[in-house]
Amino acid sequence: MTSPAVRPWTRPHDWAEVVLGVVALLTPLWMDTEAGATWTMIVLGALIALDGLVSLAMPGQVYGEGMQVVLGVLMIISPWVMSYTDLTGIAWTSWIVGALTVLVGAAALPIAQAAHKSGSGMAGQH
Repeated sequence: MTSPAVRPWTRPHDWAEVVLGVVALLTPLWMDTEAGATWTMIVLGALIALDGLVSLAMPGQVYGEGMQVVLGVLMIISPWVMSYTDLTGIAWTSWIVGALTVLVGAAALPIAQAAHKSGSGMAGQH
């Protein structure tokens, strides 16, 4: 039997990742934007939310937390790479969502590693 912290669909870190991804995904609806910024937010937001859902379903998969950190870093650098730093609202959303995604991923990494080591998060054992 697994502990509540590693049961599928129960980890708050992964729910936070889903929420952050959805916020990024929907941000172009209420912020001034342009095509490059819009698609960057949609794609990265969807990937962050999807990674959160996968991590929720399989809490012992450590790669998901690492992917979360990478996606967060990509979100942080995207205003400079995609040239939308002049769009203050959406740029700040990228920086804040990216930083929070990195923090949540880093905080969840030890939990995922513990679940992986105990075998409780392994596929087929849910």
